[in-house]
Amino acid sequence: MNDKIEILPFSDQFAPYFESINAQWINAMFILEDIDKQVLQQPRKYIIDKGGKIWFAKHPTHGIIGACALLNKGDGNFELTKMGVLDTVRGLKVGEVLLRHVIQESISMQVNCLFLLTNAKCEAAIHLYEKNGFEHDNDIMQRYGQSYARCNVAMRFVAYSGFKKREY
Repeated sequence: MNDKIEILPFSDQFAPYFESINAQWINAMFILEDIDKQVLQQPRKYIIDKGGKIWFAKHPTHGIIGACALLNKGDGNFELTKMGVLDTVRGLKVGEVLLRHVIQESISMQVNCLFLLTNAKCEAAIHLYEKNGFEHDNDIMQRYGQSYARCNVAMRFVAYSGFKKREY
């Protein structure tokens, strides 16, 4: 499945997928917060126009099945956010393909600090993040954790297989 996944950059025609894919997983585990609604309904305004990026995972027969964003928080700090995969294709490593793509992009963008905010209930996602070079970080929690009511885990990217370990 991984070799069939195509990663596409944001375009306005894909914006509805960004909302539907992310709303699906958030509603399944939590409640959509006001900040979620704003970002998901207007990704160009809240992510792209602020120097962020969004990518989509496309399968040749299933179409757009996943999405992930980098939100520019200023000073070279970017939040990996709104990473979701349709529940009908979970378990097929689509999230890992997306995550690795976003990490590669952040490296080429020379991001100073790549971090994410999540919840302990998202055990599979946390395992995926740990496997791909993210570590739990109290400083990130203190600086950014209040962004979402559901946030109780903050992680910072510190290493990626194939690259020397370095702090961002």
